[in-house]
Parts: sequence; structure tokens; C-alpha cells
Amino acid sequence: MSTRQVALPLSLPARMGRTDFVPSACNSAALGLLGGPLPGGRLVLHGPEGSGKTHLGHIWAAAEGALQLDGADLVGQDLPAVVAQGAIWLDNAAQVAKDADAQTALFHLLNLAQAHGAEILLAARTPARDWDVTLPDLASRLGACAHVALAPPDDALLAAVLAKLFADRQVVVSDRLIPYLVPRMERSLAAAQALVARLDAEALARGKPIGRALAAELLQEDG
Repeated sequence: MSTRQVALPLSLPARMGRTDFVPSACNSAALGLLGGPLPGGRLVLHGPEGSGKTHLGHIWAAAEGALQLDGADLVGQDLPAVVAQGAIWLDNAAQVAKDADAQTALFHLLNLAQAHGAEILLAARTPARDWDVTLPDLASRLGACAHVALAPPDDALLAAVLAKLFADRQVVVSDRLIPYLVPRMERSLAAAQALVARLDAEALARGKPIGRALAAELLQEDG
């Protein structure tokens, strides 16, 4: 008779608070800039997928009471009302390059924000020069923005994040497991969250603790 249990398809909500953010050398510059007034009132935060942009955006938005928008949804917004919020977080900002009207909207948003003293945090995977913006005036405005980069997570950050993710699930693992996982996993914070969730679910389904054998099996499936 199989002892495999049925794992409930439950996932923990992502924690995006300041105390949930793990500081490291790869994110210290960005964390420092977001801790006070943005340089010139506007900042482009860029880094690869899974580097922590969304988490930092949530931290800044919560601290500043910022309105969150997406670059793909900028057209049609009431821009004066948006600027009246005093702070705006534009996630996936590079998406404006795909639409001429969105480029025009961002150009006007930047101008209105500057005129009214509102701050804008723009987040994207790449710096603004690589967004393929075709509106010259917008390209000029973006080029004048301060930029700060997030590097891919280093070993120390991945290890700390994995430890926190296991602790959040109240899962106790061997001291040797995380050093085993770090050099073998995909190097992103999103991958760390997905890996911990899979290990937890599979261990529950098998009725066994999480160990290196299970980790090796799942990592081989990913490879």
C-alpha cells in the first residue's frame, strides 16, 4: 500500500514587507537610495527577473503611500490625479516602449510629476537606454533619471532567503541542505521561492522530511 499523501495545493503569499527583505551586497545600493528622497524625484530601478525589484517596489510604495501602476496600463490614466498621489511606482516600465500613446503618457507623467514635486520610481529589467523608446523627448527625460541596478542574487543572499523561506513554512532542514542547494539552483529569488514550495509539497506528499536525496531529484528534473 502506498504511503503517499495528498498534498494540498496551497502556497504561502509572498511577503513584501521591509522586515522580509534580506539585504546583501547585490542590493545595498538600491536599498540605500530608496530609503530617502529619490534623486531628482525619479529613479529607474533595474535588474534581472527575480532580483528583488518587486519587493523593493512594495517597500518603497508602502513607505511613501505611492500609487502602483504598470507600464502596460498607463494609457488612459488620469495623469493629474495620478500625480496628486505624490508618489508613483511604475512597474514593468519598459512596456511603454511598445505603444506610442504609452510613451506620450509617460512623457507627460514625468513632466507633471516634476512640476508638482511628485516622486516616480520606475522598475524594469534593463536600464532605460535599452527600452527602445522612439519618442525623443521621453528618451531625453529617461536618460536624465538616476539609475540603480540590482545584481543577480549572490550566494549569501540565496542562502539567507532559502533559510527564511523554510522558516516561514516552519520546516526544519539539515544544516547541510542549503549549502547543497545554493550552487545547484537557478540563481533568482523567484526560483528560491518555487524550489522551497516544491520541496515542501513533495516531502508532505511522500510523508518524509526534506533531505538531499529529494532535493537532488527535483533539481535534476529542473535541469
